[in-house]
Amino acid sequence: MRLLLAALICAASPALADWSETLAAARGQTVYWHAWGGDPRTNAFIERVSDRAEAAYGVRIEQVKLTDTAEAVARVRAEKSAGQSEGGAVDLIWINGPNFLAMKDEGLLHGPFVADLPNAAYLDLSEGAPATRDFTVPVEGLEAPWRLAKFVFAYDAGRLPVMPRDMVDFPEWAAEHPGRMTHPNPANFMGATFLKQALVSLAPDPAVLALPATDETYAAQVAPLWAWYDALRPNLWRAGRAFPENESVQAQLLADGEIDIAMFFDPGAPAALVAQGVLPETVRVSVPEAGSLGNISFVAIPFNAAHREGAEVIANLLLAPEVQAEMQNVEVLGAYSVLDPARLDAPARAAFAAIPQAPNLPGLDELGPTLPEPHPSWMTRLAEDWARRMTP
Repeated sequence: MRLLLAALICAASPALADWSETLAAARGQTVYWHAWGGDPRTNAFIERVSDRAEAAYGVRIEQVKLTDTAEAVARVRAEKSAGQSEGGAVDLIWINGPNFLAMKDEGLLHGPFVADLPNAAYLDLSEGAPATRDFTVPVEGLEAPWRLAKFVFAYDAGRLPVMPRDMVDFPEWAAEHPGRMTHPNPANFMGATFLKQALVSLAPDPAVLALPATDETYAAQVAPLWAWYDALRPNLWRAGRAFPENESVQAQLLADGEIDIAMFFDPGAPAALVAQGVLPETVRVSVPEAGSLGNISFVAIPFNAAHREGAEVIANLLLAPEVQAEMQNVEVLGAYSVLDPARLDAPARAAFAAIPQAPNLPGLDELGPTLPEPHPSWMTRLAEDWARRMTP
């Protein structure tokens, strides 16, 4: 009887039959997830997902902690050059922007696979929806979303009652508060994001940023940015001669009282750090009045992944409403969900409604307008340009 029922289900739903085969093949696999390892909260969350996956599907995660996603891209690229079309060392990558564009253009990705994930039913995958584009590049089912990202500032309201209202105001504020602000090195994505935030706010024609940068368009659009930055830099922490390696180091500077403003690409991160006792309870989140950059973090599977089925199971599990609600809980991670609230059923909505709140945790309605990411080529050129300008 059980076999007959299974046969009827498979006959009625080919997609369900395919997913059943994926689950069967994935059992016992270890998925090597190459992910930035600079955030202990995210690392701990990945461990929680691994525990869930192992209990439910017999799949576990081995996180390969990266300092730069390009390390994983280079590994896959080298394997393709060597003719290694299967058994690759990288099963899953936390990826965005220029790295996704490079892998897509070079044929280094498995897929399309997103539409095959059962939990994709909770996503808005309509034409032009945020989950269908990565830094303006069409995703085309080659990577699955898993968390929202939005650029925010964090400040200690106990020391700084009022934040600068917009990006254009920071040079004047820094001149009045010398040494009380810095940004991560733009070799790190957080520092590059700070420059992009300023670029989209100051560019004469922001619409041009959606297109690949050319020598002509780049020069015209970044001129106001560098004039702004030249006015800001002398009044930064350590006179703009040294920069924290990443946002975690910068957050510690805020915690130690060395600076008054830090920046994150996760609106829930400051509240999570307050809950952990790293930042003081007086820390609040602020966004520029004109809006801030926002995007979605994705996971992708290389074309030659040794454990492709397990990687798909993990990508699907990351989209489960209970996992997304747990992720959004500031006591766990505090990262915002990528699911479309309109597509959630009653139990899923209840799970999100039960998430603990905190005064340091902004609601989505408090995060202001979301500004679109520039084409990946702008981020690459900005980081390179900044490095040249900083060279004595």
